[in-house]
Amino acid sequence: MASLKEVRNRIVSVNSTQQITKAMKMVSAAKLRRAQDAIHQMRPYAKKLAEMIATVSAQTEAGAENPFTEVREIKRALILVVTSDRGLCGAFNANVGKATMALVQEKYADLHAAGQVEILSLGKKGAEYLSRRGYNVNEAHTDIFTRLNFNNVREIGDAVLASFTDKKFDVVEVIFNYSKNVATQIIQTEQLLPLVAEESSEKASSVDYIFEPSEEKIISELIPKSIKLSIFRALLESNSSEHGARMTAMDKATDNAGELIKALKLEYNRSRQAAITKEILEIVGGAEALSA
Repeated sequence: MASLKEVRNRIVSVNSTQQITKAMKMVSAAKLRRAQDAIHQMRPYAKKLAEMIATVSAQTEAGAENPFTEVREIKRALILVVTSDRGLCGAFNANVGKATMALVQEKYADLHAAGQVEILSLGKKGAEYLSRRGYNVNEAHTDIFTRLNFNNVREIGDAVLASFTDKKFDVVEVIFNYSKNVATQIIQTEQLLPLVAEESSEKASSVDYIFEPSEEKIISELIPKSIKLSIFRALLESNSSEHGARMTAMDKATDNAGELIKALKLEYNRSRQAAITKEILEIVGGAEALSA
């Protein structure tokens, strides 16, 4: 059994840890609110833009002739993996890493064996996780969430688009955590390139657009913007999911620390009572020996 001093030190240590996890939970809750506001504002815009591209592409030949819609034999693949830069958020990063490996083995196993699958990590933890497991991480963007805005993401989008048009890669996918709610994150995978327009509804397909200046000009600007917006949306979704996962993890850690403190206090009281009882027995035994 540990000494009273050791138990007291453990209680103080766990109590300090509990204060830290409680503070981290509060910080994550504040950041989560801002992240949720950003993604809630983004979702309707992204959805409407996707519908517009689907409708315009279906009604015009410009969409089919766009270089970003070119479907070719897949010889090299690029996967954008969105994770966080920091830990202490439960299985948030590990789940993305496992899903990425599953995606590669399911769709690109032969290409991976030939070294033709590259990882573009948006977040430090994804690069670390996949590099340790032998995956080809050609680039990692760290600290991107400290300055998360569309202008910074545009640079990444331009590089991805250029690599596709230069035929460095034949397919580009992105994998990230989708924030269903505060406590639930769902792994989501989307194909960025070549762009495959979703089938538009009857209502959308009946829209008669007036093109100015021209169909080709509008399509050539809308499609790259849509792809960059998809990358930005994935980052916003992941950012919101990260704070939700960290808040949940810190809440559980705080509760676990409280339970541990209770157990340690019980152990301390038992040890203290045993020590007192032992001292009383020694005194009584000494007194009886003197009186004998």
